[in-house]
Amino acid sequence: QVQLVESGGGLVQAGGSLRLSCAASGRTFRTYAMGWFRQAPRKDLAFVAAISWSGGSTYYADSAKDRFTISRDNAKNTVYLQMNSLKPEDTAVYYCAADSDPYGSRRVGAAYGYWGQGTQVTVSS
Repeated sequence: QVQLVESGGGLVQAGGSLRLSCAASGRTFRTYAMGWFRQAPRKDLAFVAAISWSGGSTYYADSAKDRFTISRDNAKNTVYLQMNSLKPEDTAVYYCAADSDPYGSRRVGAAYGYWGQGTQVTVSS
């Protein structure tokens, strides 16, 4: 079982950057692929990025390509989402999630068995 706690959200101006962190408990963290999702007000949960168990493969939504970078440090049981060139439309609650399929290619929230509580990101124009 994995417990996830996100941090690093906040208020930032358009064009700015934030780095989200997701700390995981449990010795099996390295066996999970990890993903980031977001949910904006009155919108469905949306895939942002995912990373395989080793960090060797990464996947991004079109909206995140070239601006966001997902990474992980298995020694620290932590996954990160570096977000640059933020836009007001990036405003959402961001969730990290763990997928028991270690290859990290899945983009559907239902595939992920463990979720954090979310962290709010607000981008002002």
